[in-house]
Amino acid sequence: MSEETPGFEEKPEVPADGTPDDAAEPKAAASSEEEAAAPAGDSAAAQSAQDSGTALLAQLDQARTALGERTADLQRLQAEYQNYRRRVERDRVAVKEIAVASLLTELLPTLDDIGRARDHGELVGGFKSVAESLETAAAKMGLQQFGKEGEPFDPTIHEALMHSYAPDVTEDTCVAILQPGYRIGERTIRPARVAVAEPQPGAAPKSESAEADAPSDKDTDAPDKG
Repeated sequence: MSEETPGFEEKPEVPADGTPDDAAEPKAAASSEEEAAAPAGDSAAAQSAQDSGTALLAQLDQARTALGERTADLQRLQAEYQNYRRRVERDRVAVKEIAVASLLTELLPTLDDIGRARDHGELVGGFKSVAESLETAAAKMGLQQFGKEGEPFDPTIHEALMHSYAPDVTEDTCVAILQPGYRIGERTIRPARVAVAEPQPGAAPKSESAEADAPSDKDTDAPDKG
């Protein structure tokens, strides 16, 4: 029979690392709580990243919309500017044409005098040189003379000052140019003043008269009875 040493009691065994089992249990519980909290934190971070991406997409859409509006405004302003330039250019050309037409209209009496002097053989010497220089300058500015004898009468460019009948015309015809007309481009600044002849009332048209005067085949084929 063995003897027990008085004053000593048996103690529970302690693990090699010196940590009791009771101390290990709280550590294991804390580790479980950390593992449980980790997925929750990842989910919150993912949600936050998703919210940030959505906000960036919204901002990008707003920027695209603003860019489209500014581009449309710029295109509209550019179109308005082009229209303005065209209007200014058109008005400038119109003002120039009006000024040139006004100047040349004032010169028409002088040009008429030059024409009459030429018809009477008085355009000689230094006066001839000056007159020709003036006519050349007027032509360079776009002035064109029109009106010739024998052309059909056109009330849009002719002004009839005299009227008569003639058997040798088939329509209203200018038989004399009393004063030439002038135009600048397609714009008439003075009509030609003319004497007009109409066909003789009751007279057969020239073509029908020619047919009546021409011998027929029947007459040429008829035998000579003499």
